[in-house]
Amino acid sequence: MSTHSRSSILFASALVILLLGAGGFGYWKSMHDRLPEGLYVGNGRLEATEVQIASKTPGRLAEVLVDEGDKVSKGQLLARMDTRTLEAQRNQAEAEVLRARENLTAAQANVQLRLSEQLLAQQELSRSETLFKHGFVSGQIIDQQQARIGTGNAAVAAARAQESAVGAAIGAAQAQVAQLNSEIDDSSLRAPIDGVIQLRMAEPGEVLGAGGRVLVLIDPNDQYMNLYLPTSVTGRLAVGDEARILLDALPDRPLPAKVSFVAAKSQFTPKEVETRDERQKLVFRVKLRLTDPGAMPQAKPGMPGAGYVRTAPVGWPANLQ
Repeated sequence: MSTHSRSSILFASALVILLLGAGGFGYWKSMHDRLPEGLYVGNGRLEATEVQIASKTPGRLAEVLVDEGDKVSKGQLLARMDTRTLEAQRNQAEAEVLRARENLTAAQANVQLRLSEQLLAQQELSRSETLFKHGFVSGQIIDQQQARIGTGNAAVAAARAQESAVGAAIGAAQAQVAQLNSEIDDSSLRAPIDGVIQLRMAEPGEVLGAGGRVLVLIDPNDQYMNLYLPTSVTGRLAVGDEARILLDALPDRPLPAKVSFVAAKSQFTPKEVETRDERQKLVFRVKLRLTDPGAMPQAKPGMPGAGYVRTAPVGWPANLQ
Protein backbone atom coordinates (compact mmCIF):
# COMPACT_ATOMS: atom_id res chain seq x y z
CA MET A 1 0.00 0.00 0.00
CA SER A 2 1.38 3.35 -0.94
CA THR A 3 2.10 6.10 1.51
CA HIS A 4 -0.55 8.27 -0.15
CA SER A 5 -3.23 5.59 0.33
CA ARG A 6 -2.33 5.11 3.97
CA SER A 7 -2.55 8.89 4.58
CA SER A 8 -5.99 9.00 2.94
CA ILE A 9 -7.26 6.16 5.11
CA LEU A 10 -5.94 7.80 8.30
CA PHE A 11 -7.53 11.14 7.34
CA ALA A 12 -10.89 9.48 6.61
CA SER A 13 -10.78 7.59 9.94
CA ALA A 14 -9.99 10.74 11.86
CA LEU A 15 -12.83 12.57 10.11
CA VAL A 16 -15.31 9.81 11.00
CA ILE A 17 -14.20 9.84 14.64
CA LEU A 18 -14.54 13.64 14.73
CA LEU A 19 -18.03 13.52 13.23
CA LEU A 20 -19.13 10.80 15.65
CA GLY A 21 -17.74 12.82 18.57
CA ALA A 22 -19.51 15.98 17.44
CA GLY A 23 -22.74 14.09 16.97
CA GLY A 24 -22.45 12.50 20.38
CA PHE A 25 -21.77 15.85 22.00
CA GLY A 26 -24.74 17.39 20.21
CA TYR A 27 -27.00 14.58 21.35
CA TRP A 28 -25.72 14.90 24.94
CA LYS A 29 -26.22 18.65 24.91
CA SER A 30 -29.74 18.36 23.50
CA MET A 31 -30.61 15.87 26.24
CA HIS A 32 -28.95 18.11 28.82
CA ASP A 33 -30.80 21.21 27.63
CA ARG A 34 -34.15 19.48 27.33
CA LEU A 35 -36.48 20.76 30.06
CA PRO A 36 -38.85 18.54 32.02
CA GLU A 37 -42.57 18.92 31.39
CA GLY A 38 -43.83 21.99 33.29
CA LEU A 39 -40.68 24.10 32.85
CA TYR A 40 -40.43 26.78 30.17
CA VAL A 41 -37.69 29.14 29.10
CA GLY A 42 -37.57 32.51 27.39
CA ASN A 43 -34.72 34.72 26.26
CA GLY A 44 -34.18 38.13 27.79
CA ARG A 45 -31.73 40.65 29.14
CA LEU A 46 -31.08 41.55 32.75
CA GLU A 47 -32.34 45.04 33.51
CA ALA A 48 -32.47 47.35 36.52
CA THR A 49 -34.68 50.24 37.58
CA GLU A 50 -33.29 53.45 36.09
CA VAL A 51 -33.68 56.98 37.43
CA GLN A 52 -32.98 59.97 35.19
CA ILE A 53 -31.24 62.81 37.04
CA ALA A 54 -32.23 65.92 35.08
CA SER A 55 -32.45 69.68 35.42
CA LYS A 56 -35.87 71.06 36.33
CA THR A 57 -35.32 74.50 34.80
CA PRO A 58 -33.08 75.72 31.96
CA GLY A 59 -29.61 76.79 32.97
CA ARG A 60 -25.89 76.17 32.95
CA LEU A 61 -24.46 73.09 34.64
CA ALA A 62 -21.99 74.31 37.26
CA GLU A 63 -20.46 71.03 38.48
CA VAL A 64 -20.84 67.26 38.43
CA LEU A 65 -19.60 65.55 41.58
CA VAL A 66 -19.75 61.86 40.58
CA ASP A 67 -18.43 59.61 37.84
CA GLU A 68 -19.78 56.52 36.11
CA GLY A 69 -19.66 53.49 38.38
CA ASP A 70 -19.80 55.48 41.63
CA LYS A 71 -22.08 54.16 44.34
CA VAL A 72 -24.29 56.90 45.78
CA SER A 73 -26.67 57.18 48.71
CA LYS A 74 -30.16 58.61 48.83
CA GLY A 75 -30.01 62.40 49.26
CA GLN A 76 -26.37 62.66 48.16
CA LEU A 77 -25.52 65.75 46.08
CA LEU A 78 -24.65 64.60 42.55
CA ALA A 79 -24.53 67.80 40.51
CA ARG A 80 -25.33 71.49 40.79
CA MET A 81 -26.75 74.01 38.34
CA ASP A 82 -25.54 77.62 38.21
CA THR A 83 -27.84 79.60 40.53
CA ARG A 84 -26.32 83.09 40.40
CA THR A 85 -29.25 84.55 38.46
CA LEU A 86 -31.77 82.90 40.77
CA GLU A 87 -29.91 84.15 43.84
CA ALA A 88 -29.95 87.72 42.48
CA GLN A 89 -33.70 87.43 41.86
CA ARG A 90 -34.18 86.09 45.38
CA ASN A 91 -32.25 89.03 46.85
CA GLN A 92 -34.50 91.41 44.94
CA ALA A 93 -37.62 89.60 46.16
CA GLU A 94 -36.37 89.71 49.76
CA ALA A 95 -35.82 93.46 49.38
CA GLU A 96 -39.40 93.76 48.16
CA VAL A 97 -40.56 91.95 51.30
CA LEU A 98 -38.68 94.44 53.50
CA ARG A 99 -40.05 97.41 51.54
CA ALA A 100 -43.59 96.06 51.78
CA ARG A 101 -43.23 95.57 55.54
CA GLU A 102 -42.14 99.18 55.92
CA ASN A 103 -45.15 100.25 53.87
CA LEU A 104 -47.34 98.11 56.11
CA THR A 105 -46.04 99.92 59.18
CA ALA A 106 -46.85 103.26 57.56
CA ALA A 107 -50.29 102.02 56.50
CA GLN A 108 -51.07 100.82 60.04
CA ALA A 109 -50.01 104.20 61.45
CA ASN A 110 -52.27 105.91 58.92
CA VAL A 111 -55.20 103.74 60.06
CA GLN A 112 -54.59 104.78 63.66
CA LEU A 113 -54.45 108.45 62.63
CA ARG A 114 -57.74 108.19 60.74
CA LEU A 115 -59.36 106.41 63.70
CA SER A 116 -58.22 109.21 66.02
CA GLU A 117 -59.65 111.83 63.68
CA GLN A 118 -62.89 109.87 63.51
CA LEU A 119 -63.10 109.69 67.32
CA LEU A 120 -62.41 113.42 67.66
CA ALA A 121 -65.12 114.25 65.13
CA GLN A 122 -67.63 112.10 67.02
CA GLN A 123 -66.75 113.77 70.32
CA GLU A 124 -67.11 117.26 68.82
CA LEU A 125 -70.47 116.34 67.31
CA SER A 126 -71.67 115.05 70.67
CA ARG A 127 -70.69 118.29 72.43
CA SER A 128 -72.23 120.42 69.67
CA GLU A 129 -75.49 118.52 69.87
CA THR A 130 -75.65 119.26 73.62
CA LEU A 131 -74.98 122.97 72.97
CA PHE A 132 -77.51 122.97 70.15
CA LYS A 133 -80.21 121.81 72.54
CA HIS A 134 -79.50 124.86 74.70
CA GLY A 135 -79.36 127.20 71.70
CA PHE A 136 -75.65 127.97 71.85
CA VAL A 137 -74.73 126.67 68.35
CA SER A 138 -76.54 126.73 65.04
CA GLY A 139 -77.79 123.83 62.99
CA GLN A 140 -75.15 124.62 60.38
CA ILE A 141 -72.40 123.63 62.84
CA ILE A 142 -74.16 120.33 63.45
CA ASP A 143 -74.36 119.68 59.71
CA GLN A 144 -70.66 120.46 59.21
CA GLN A 145 -69.58 118.13 62.02
CA GLN A 146 -71.80 115.31 60.73
CA ALA A 147 -70.16 115.77 57.33
CA ARG A 148 -66.76 115.53 59.03
CA ILE A 149 -67.78 112.23 60.57
CA GLY A 150 -68.76 110.88 57.14
CA THR A 151 -65.45 112.03 55.70
CA GLY A 152 -63.60 110.45 58.65
CA ASN A 153 -65.39 107.13 58.14
CA ALA A 154 -64.39 107.15 54.48
CA ALA A 155 -60.80 107.99 55.41
CA VAL A 156 -60.69 105.07 57.87
CA ALA A 157 -62.05 102.68 55.22
CA ALA A 158 -59.48 103.91 52.69
CA ALA A 159 -56.64 103.52 55.21
CA ARG A 160 -57.72 99.98 56.06
CA ALA A 161 -57.95 99.09 52.35
CA GLN A 162 -54.43 100.38 51.87
CA GLU A 163 -53.28 98.30 54.84
CA SER A 164 -54.83 95.18 53.29
CA ALA A 165 -53.22 95.92 49.93
CA VAL A 166 -49.80 96.26 51.51
CA GLY A 167 -50.37 93.02 53.42
CA ALA A 168 -51.20 91.27 50.14
CA ALA A 169 -48.03 92.72 48.60
CA ILE A 170 -46.02 91.22 51.45
CA GLY A 171 -47.63 87.83 50.80
CA ALA A 172 -46.83 88.04 47.08
CA ALA A 173 -43.22 89.00 47.75
CA GLN A 174 -42.83 86.19 50.27
CA ALA A 175 -44.30 83.73 47.76
CA GLN A 176 -41.77 84.93 45.20
CA VAL A 177 -38.96 84.33 47.70
CA ALA A 178 -40.30 80.85 48.46
CA GLN A 179 -40.52 80.03 44.75
CA LEU A 180 -36.95 81.15 44.12
CA ASN A 181 -35.74 79.21 47.16
CA SER A 182 -37.45 76.12 45.74
CA GLU A 183 -35.83 76.64 42.33
CA ILE A 184 -32.42 77.09 43.97
CA ASP A 185 -32.95 73.89 45.97
CA ASP A 186 -34.01 72.06 42.80
CA SER A 187 -30.79 73.23 41.16
CA SER A 188 -28.93 70.90 43.54
CA LEU A 189 -29.44 67.51 41.90
CA ARG A 190 -29.55 64.80 44.56
CA ALA A 191 -29.88 61.04 44.42
CA PRO A 192 -33.50 59.95 45.05
CA ILE A 193 -32.41 56.38 45.86
CA ASP A 194 -29.34 54.35 46.77
CA GLY A 195 -27.77 53.26 43.51
CA VAL A 196 -24.91 53.28 41.03
CA ILE A 197 -24.16 55.94 38.42
CA GLN A 198 -24.68 54.24 35.05
CA LEU A 199 -24.16 57.17 32.66
CA ARG A 200 -22.75 60.69 32.88
CA MET A 201 -24.49 62.57 30.10
CA ALA A 202 -23.45 66.21 30.63
CA GLU A 203 -20.36 68.10 31.72
CA PRO A 204 -19.87 71.37 33.65
CA GLY A 205 -20.38 74.43 31.50
CA GLU A 206 -23.05 72.92 29.26
CA VAL A 207 -26.32 74.81 28.95
CA LEU A 208 -29.28 72.50 29.50
CA GLY A 209 -32.95 72.95 28.79
CA ALA A 210 -35.73 72.06 31.17
CA GLY A 211 -35.49 68.32 31.70
CA GLY A 212 -31.93 68.14 30.38
CA ARG A 213 -30.44 64.83 31.51
CA VAL A 214 -27.24 64.93 33.53
CA LEU A 215 -26.91 61.41 34.97
CA VAL A 216 -28.56 58.00 34.78
CA LEU A 217 -28.78 56.19 38.10
CA ILE A 218 -29.66 52.50 38.42
CA ASP A 219 -30.89 50.59 41.44
CA PRO A 220 -28.78 47.40 41.67
CA ASN A 221 -31.17 46.04 44.28
CA ASP A 222 -34.05 45.99 41.78
CA GLN A 223 -32.94 43.81 38.86
CA TYR A 224 -35.30 41.91 36.61
CA MET A 225 -35.71 40.22 33.23
CA ASN A 226 -38.63 40.53 30.84
CA LEU A 227 -39.70 37.38 29.01
CA TYR A 228 -42.28 37.07 26.23
CA LEU A 229 -44.16 33.80 26.51
CA PRO A 230 -47.20 32.30 24.77
CA THR A 231 -50.65 32.03 26.27
CA SER A 232 -50.19 28.33 26.97
CA VAL A 233 -47.51 29.24 29.51
CA THR A 234 -48.65 32.57 30.93
CA GLY A 235 -52.15 31.23 31.51
CA ARG A 236 -50.70 29.00 34.23
CA LEU A 237 -48.39 31.56 35.85
CA ALA A 238 -49.18 33.74 38.86
CA VAL A 239 -47.37 36.60 40.57
CA GLY A 240 -45.09 35.16 43.23
CA ASP A 241 -44.29 31.93 41.39
CA GLU A 242 -40.71 30.74 41.71
CA ALA A 243 -38.40 31.25 38.72
CA ARG A 244 -34.74 31.12 37.71
CA ILE A 245 -32.50 33.39 35.63
CA LEU A 246 -29.40 32.00 33.92
CA LEU A 247 -27.05 34.55 32.37
CA ASP A 248 -24.86 33.71 29.39
CA ALA A 249 -21.84 35.08 31.26
CA LEU A 250 -22.58 32.94 34.34
CA PRO A 251 -23.92 29.68 32.92
CA ASP A 252 -23.24 27.71 36.10
CA ARG A 253 -24.70 30.24 38.55
CA PRO A 254 -28.53 30.24 38.37
CA LEU A 255 -30.10 33.27 40.04
CA PRO A 256 -33.27 32.76 42.09
CA ALA A 257 -36.18 34.96 41.03
CA LYS A 258 -39.93 35.32 41.30
CA VAL A 259 -42.64 36.23 38.84
CA SER A 260 -43.49 39.83 39.70
CA PHE A 261 -45.74 40.69 36.76
CA VAL A 262 -47.80 38.90 34.13
CA ALA A 263 -49.32 41.09 31.42
CA ALA A 264 -53.09 40.97 31.11
CA LYS A 265 -52.97 41.76 27.40
CA SER A 266 -51.02 40.12 24.61
CA GLN A 267 -48.66 41.99 22.31
CA PHE A 268 -46.55 41.34 19.27
CA THR A 269 -43.12 39.92 19.99
CA PRO A 270 -40.58 42.79 20.22
CA LYS A 271 -38.11 42.81 17.35
CA GLU A 272 -35.10 42.53 19.62
CA VAL A 273 -36.37 39.32 21.25
CA GLU A 274 -35.60 35.98 19.64
CA THR A 275 -38.21 33.28 20.03
CA ARG A 276 -37.92 29.57 19.33
CA ASP A 277 -41.02 29.59 17.19
CA GLU A 278 -40.87 32.44 14.70
CA ARG A 279 -44.52 31.82 13.86
CA GLN A 280 -45.52 32.81 17.41
CA LYS A 281 -46.64 36.41 16.95
CA LEU A 282 -48.73 37.28 19.99
CA VAL A 283 -47.09 36.83 23.39
CA PHE A 284 -47.50 38.05 26.98
CA ARG A 285 -44.82 39.93 28.88
CA VAL A 286 -43.68 38.26 32.09
CA LYS A 287 -41.31 40.00 34.51
CA LEU A 288 -38.94 37.94 36.65
CA ARG A 289 -37.43 39.87 39.56
CA LEU A 290 -34.28 38.69 41.35
CA THR A 291 -35.02 37.80 44.96
CA ASP A 292 -31.46 38.48 46.17
CA PRO A 293 -29.66 40.79 43.71
CA GLY A 294 -26.72 41.37 46.05
CA ALA A 295 -25.83 37.70 46.22
CA MET A 296 -24.23 37.78 42.77
CA PRO A 297 -22.31 41.06 42.24
CA GLN A 298 -21.07 39.78 38.85
CA ALA A 299 -24.63 39.93 37.51
CA LYS A 300 -25.01 43.32 35.88
CA PRO A 301 -27.79 45.03 33.94
CA GLY A 302 -27.49 44.48 30.21
CA MET A 303 -26.27 40.89 30.40
CA PRO A 304 -28.23 38.54 28.11
CA GLY A 305 -29.55 35.26 29.34
CA ALA A 306 -32.60 33.10 29.79
CA GLY A 307 -35.44 33.06 32.27
CA TYR A 308 -37.08 29.85 33.43
CA VAL A 309 -40.60 29.57 34.80
CA ARG A 310 -42.45 26.62 36.28
CA THR A 311 -46.11 25.85 35.57
CA ALA A 312 -46.23 22.48 37.37
CA PRO A 313 -44.87 21.20 40.71
CA VAL A 314 -41.69 19.68 39.24
CA GLY A 315 -38.17 19.93 40.59
CA TRP A 316 -35.59 22.22 39.06
CA PRO A 317 -32.92 20.49 36.95
CA ALA A 318 -29.44 20.26 38.45
CA ASN A 319 -28.14 23.17 36.38
CA LEU A 320 -30.90 25.44 37.77
CA GLN A 321 -30.69 24.53 41.46
